[in-house]
Amino acid sequence: MFFENRVDAGEKLASRLGAYADRKDVIVLGIPRGGVPVAFEVAAALGALLDVFVSRKLGVPGQEELAFGAIASGGVRILDRELIEAVGIRHAEVERITANVRKELERREKLYRGSRQPLVVQGKTVILVDDGIATGSSMRAAIEGLRQMKPARVVVAVPVAPLDTCNQLRSKVDELICPYQPETFYAIGQFYDDFRQVSDEEVTELLRRAARPAESPASPSAPVTDIVEEASLESFPASDAPGWTQTQKESAMIPDRKSKTNGIEVEIGMDAGRVVLEGILELPQDTRGVVLFAHGSGSGRHSPRNQYVARTLRSAGIGTLLFDLLTREEELKDQVTAELRFDIPFLANRLKDATRWLMLRPEMKGMRLGYFGASTGAAAALVAAAELPNMVEAIVSRGGRPDLAGKALPAVAAPTLLIVGGDDEPVIGMNQDALAELRCEKKLVIVPGATHLFEEPGTLEEVARLAAEWFTQYLVQPSHARAQAAKGRE
Repeated sequence: MFFENRVDAGEKLASRLGAYADRKDVIVLGIPRGGVPVAFEVAAALGALLDVFVSRKLGVPGQEELAFGAIASGGVRILDRELIEAVGIRHAEVERITANVRKELERREKLYRGSRQPLVVQGKTVILVDDGIATGSSMRAAIEGLRQMKPARVVVAVPVAPLDTCNQLRSKVDELICPYQPETFYAIGQFYDDFRQVSDEEVTELLRRAARPAESPASPSAPVTDIVEEASLESFPASDAPGWTQTQKESAMIPDRKSKTNGIEVEIGMDAGRVVLEGILELPQDTRGVVLFAHGSGSGRHSPRNQYVARTLRSAGIGTLLFDLLTREEELKDQVTAELRFDIPFLANRLKDATRWLMLRPEMKGMRLGYFGASTGAAAALVAAAELPNMVEAIVSRGGRPDLAGKALPAVAAPTLLIVGGDDEPVIGMNQDALAELRCEKKLVIVPGATHLFEEPGTLEEVARLAAEWFTQYLVQPSHARAQAAKGRE
């Protein structure tokens, strides 16, 4: 890890931007959501105005972590025509996805600013800030959109980005500031110790504080997320905290991985080709169940969405193992060739190896085991569960592709919960088809208003709640549930 959290990243980034301090012509724009806490620190250090510039990637259907383009404020759209052709996305589908993402972009802009008008950037020096850059598609869309607003100078400032991405972007801006440019890059979150998801409420609050700093009793260098973390739960219970959002209250009650759990960081040595997969195993005291997270391609143990769900499970007394199904080298290769992301047997074998490794650990004696799968990881979880019927006792899929499990579906014995976003139309049908093939205790829950990544307010919290209830029923208190499941299969 190179940054403790986004506050630390913002402070370190600001130290590289001293030439722009105390200048009236400088405006800092953060890219929501994760870029705003970083931009807040930069703006505070430079004495500059802060606003947001919204940019959203366009995800491949069923594999939304993989971007085929992006849109940004001002109506700009960038498309990767080669990728669109390679994965076979039809023109009508591109336009449908664009329209849905544009609605979300407009919603966010209205939510963040309220009645405030965007800052005028014409003739100004604009510093565009994010918490990191991976492929650069969203940042390129933001740059193009910003150029239409005729700033005098565009500076992109991010804490971390791959070396090749920096080289590609440098020609598109007047200056690029990036303190850390690794040649080997897996995901932005791998460079942060704390990379939890930033909520819409936090973005709105940071913008309010930047606009009216005198109203805030907190230090300008301590954003909302840190206020939540530092509050004493004994002296200031989260459920009674005035002015906190529900997400902040829940986060305050969830143990922090570094200091409040007995979590163990482990490197998982596996027999599959003698590879080593990195993972984090955390077992709350007196836990009787543990859940392995099977991520989709392009994601891993640093996924902020799965980390949030994992914290919720641990707060319910359930252990978690977040690990990477692919090595960093395999993930980098897959980003180019796409040969592994839909290789469900390969991913399922990796998950089975991790399961056997975990169950041989001495602390796992008497433990019950479940799978939480996302995207193609959900298919891998179902295939692995069908082949390990005596080990896996519960499964939850978030925005998954269970249909890719194919002939393994009728053989799954573990009670299975499928969770899909109400606006994730193609994936809803895929899950309905898979549900019909399952012969185990099963349930499909559609979360209203949610898209594939459950980024809308309250939707990820609902996923975490549903998962915690399911695993509590079938792992922590399984006797009655197991009897009911067996009765249902008779």
